[in-house]
Amino acid sequence: MRMEHDFHMAEGEDENSYAKNSRLQENALAETKPALQEAVTRAYAALLHPTMTIVDLGCSSGENTLLFVSNVIEAVSHHLEKLGGRPAELQFFLNDLPGNDFNRVFRSVQRFKNSIGMGRRKGEEIPAFFIAGLPSSYYTRLLPRSSVHLFHSSYCLHWRSRLPHGLEGKKRPYLNKGNIYIGMTTPPSVVKMYQVQFEKDMLLFLRLRHEELVAGGQMMLTFLGRKHGDAYSGGLCRLLGLLSQSVQSLVDEGLVEKEKLDSFNLPLYGPSMEEVKAIVEQSQQFRMNHIKLFETNWDPYDDSQGNDVRNSAQSGINSSKSLRAVMEPLFASHFGESVLDELFKKFAYYVEVHLDKEKTKYSVITLSLTRI
Repeated sequence: MRMEHDFHMAEGEDENSYAKNSRLQENALAETKPALQEAVTRAYAALLHPTMTIVDLGCSSGENTLLFVSNVIEAVSHHLEKLGGRPAELQFFLNDLPGNDFNRVFRSVQRFKNSIGMGRRKGEEIPAFFIAGLPSSYYTRLLPRSSVHLFHSSYCLHWRSRLPHGLEGKKRPYLNKGNIYIGMTTPPSVVKMYQVQFEKDMLLFLRLRHEELVAGGQMMLTFLGRKHGDAYSGGLCRLLGLLSQSVQSLVDEGLVEKEKLDSFNLPLYGPSMEEVKAIVEQSQQFRMNHIKLFETNWDPYDDSQGNDVRNSAQSGINSSKSLRAVMEPLFASHFGESVLDELFKKFAYYVEVHLDKEKTKYSVITLSLTRI
């Protein structure tokens, strides 16, 4: 698996595209907006430079990319209105892997600039801002030392830089047969591989961002995790277990070779809050302002707070489209495009059946850090 080549959101604007199926990520931006505003305010109040540099890591290509930019501008405008001072110019860098559809983002920028002033109160000052792309992995150095005032990342850091060592390569034994992530039949040794890869990646990520941030710089991170310490638990494991079951159905029908399933593992990991805290403490490079876990429904259009599912069939379809928009390129690269429609149709059904029995949710961790 080549992450920089194979991993990107489903492109275009058809019914299966990320552009049409990114409400889950939009909901997360709304949920974390107050914490982001606090981080922006801290960064802006400590600014010693006429330009404030903000980097969105894993920006993707939907409307959420510029929604984040709008939220930062709103927070800065509110700060200026409340406390006054000379407005700084804002430099936004939008980062993602080179396969990301940056062209779609840039085609939207001019419309965004024309509309940013709409809805603002009379006399409210909007700081000058500039937007640039930054195509590269955030597991590498991205910018000069001590040049960034705020890093932001939403729904990205559960993705690993690579498959855990020991799971990749055709010559490797298939250690996680029948699973594409951590499932009930996953050996403890494979779980350990995922945990080790998470620790390596996060320590590297924190070290790189520490080099690039100014002293006192801010970092706001939101990613999928789990509520409990047991690595086999949580909504992410459940959901991807249903996706494994869907691939197995294709194997049973002769549409996919069993070897294809046994050799496929997703390069992600949803950590517990304890694991995240331990990594931050181990790095000794950041002060934790806050860490919080919130839950969100698998169905991005189900805004209910309770445990009842009103329409499990529709929720299955919505959940399937949401996940397909993220996973499609990886699955197409490994299993082939011809089976995708049938795969995600089966997945929608299995999600429906599951939700009829139990309403399971994603666990999302949001973390605010200050560079020491």
